[in-house]
Amino acid sequence: MDKHVIEALGKARVTVQYGKVVDVGEPKIEYCPLFHKHRGIEKLTEEEIKKNIEFRIDDFGMCTKDRVLRLKDFLSFGISEILSTLLDENIIDCVVMVCEGCGTVLVTESELAQGVGGRVSGLVETSPIPELIEQFLPNHVLDEENASIDQVEGFRLAIENGYKNIAVTLCYPEDGVILRELEKEYDDVNVYLFGVHSTGLSEEEAELVFDLYDVVTGCASKPIREVGAERALCSVGTSIPIFAASEKGKEFVKLRLDKIGGPKKKTGNSRHPEPLI
Repeated sequence: MDKHVIEALGKARVTVQYGKVVDVGEPKIEYCPLFHKHRGIEKLTEEEIKKNIEFRIDDFGMCTKDRVLRLKDFLSFGISEILSTLLDENIIDCVVMVCEGCGTVLVTESELAQGVGGRVSGLVETSPIPELIEQFLPNHVLDEENASIDQVEGFRLAIENGYKNIAVTLCYPEDGVILRELEKEYDDVNVYLFGVHSTGLSEEEAELVFDLYDVVTGCASKPIREVGAERALCSVGTSIPIFAASEKGKEFVKLRLDKIGGPKKKTGNSRHPEPLI
């Protein structure tokens, strides 16, 4: 069965089957400044969320065999943009990411990292789409048969493929605990942890994020923003801040800032998501 479940706008759970939105859950967030700025959405309702997902399906084939996987750098600032820059500069040689139709994947091209990570976040469940799987290098999709999502096993696959400097995108800090322990088993392997889709993490999880991760996005997470205000080595952005949680993370953030010519001047809306949770 073709089925893709995404925690999308406002962390509403959306199900797409055969290119159609078949279910939209209730959003936990009513307002997101990014969707207000880019799509003119002033309040996240089930109807607006459905319209946005349908737009993405029509625009770049989200959750279908027509998915456009590569995307050029638009000089914006986010997790996928930082990862794309690190690949461009050969600071990392692989990113363990998640893509609809594929599950956990290994990405080695900057435009592929941007296209996979920058357009869809919060993928909860997916099913195989052969046309998308074949666009990745051989042995760079963790589970071609089931399109399973497992970032820890993705890291093991990256090592199996000979990669040494490996970034991993994570939603759950408990995976970060496992990855930091695994990293100790290899003298010549470095893992860099990037926190995405952080809305809904607890205060304890937020502290763990700053113990383990290199970079994390604030999303609509009240605990991440509060801990980040105290513990981040630097941050970029006001509406949706991105925090450097380690010295390496700080280097990565600065590298991206240098590439885009420094922080953007604040213009217009700088509201936070509402409510923060």
